[in-house]
Order: sequence, then C-alpha cells, then structure tokens
Amino acid sequence: MGIKSNSKKVKIDGIDKKILRFLMADARKPVLEIARNIGISGAAIHQRLRKLEASGLLAGSKFIINPKVMGYTTMAYVGIYLDKAMSNPVAVKQLSKIPEVLECHYTTGNWSILIKVLCKDNEHLMHVLNKNIQQIEGVSRTETFISLDQQIDRQISI
Repeated sequence: MGIKSNSKKVKIDGIDKKILRFLMADARKPVLEIARNIGISGAAIHQRLRKLEASGLLAGSKFIINPKVMGYTTMAYVGIYLDKAMSNPVAVKQLSKIPEVLECHYTTGNWSILIKVLCKDNEHLMHVLNKNIQQIEGVSRTETFISLDQQIDRQISI
C-alpha cells in the first residue's frame, strides 16, 4: 500500500488541469457541464480522461463515507514496535485483518510500522489495541496518538 515510484512523468496541459480541478472538487460533475465551462466538447474531455486514466495519474473515483455518521468518532495513529526477529510483511498481513485499521505505513525512525485506526470511541480503541494489535506475534509495544480534530484534508494541488 505504499507510494509506487513511477519513473515516467505524466505530461498534462492547462486543459487537463482544468478538467482535473473540476473533478477533484466534485467527481460527479457532469462532463458536459465541465465542457461548457472549459469551452471544448464532451467527447474531447472523455478522450482526455481516458488518456489520464491510462497514464496512471487518475486512481479511479469513489464515494467518501462520513465515519461520524456511522458512529466512528475516535481517530488514532499507532506507532508499532516490532521484535527484531519479526518480519514486517507478516505483521502487515495480520494488521490487514483488523477492520479498524485504515492505513498502514512502513516508516523511518523508532517504529517499524505506523497505522491509522478509526474506532467508535476510546473504549473501542482500547479494545482494538489490547485484543487485536498488541496480540500480533512480534509486536513488542505500541505508541498511540489520538487525533482530536483533523484540520487539513486535501489532495496535492494541480
């Protein structure tokens, strides 16, 4: 789940950037509305989008679920220390089985792995830490940081 290094840079022009900005703001914006705003045909936009998808620049579109509506209000970041004998991929495989784990990153620094966890409340978080994460063989300890409120949530600007 890491960032894949792609040595081939994608060339995009001003029109591509305008299309992408519209779609990043609202992926459901009708193509014909975008076409009218930019001043090109809907077919030209479809062609450009196919090119951008083929290049790997676009990674699909998705609906975003608001977790608070589902009762998930506690977001935390957990640094995981692994025993030296522990294999990172084995730990990641175990972490992937825990539905509350949203992201998992290999990191530099003290931890072997940093994960992002979403739970209903602090009690739920404590349960996930004690009964799931810390029970994984090779996890020597964890360090947990609860997010009080996310202040920035954005993509890279185009």
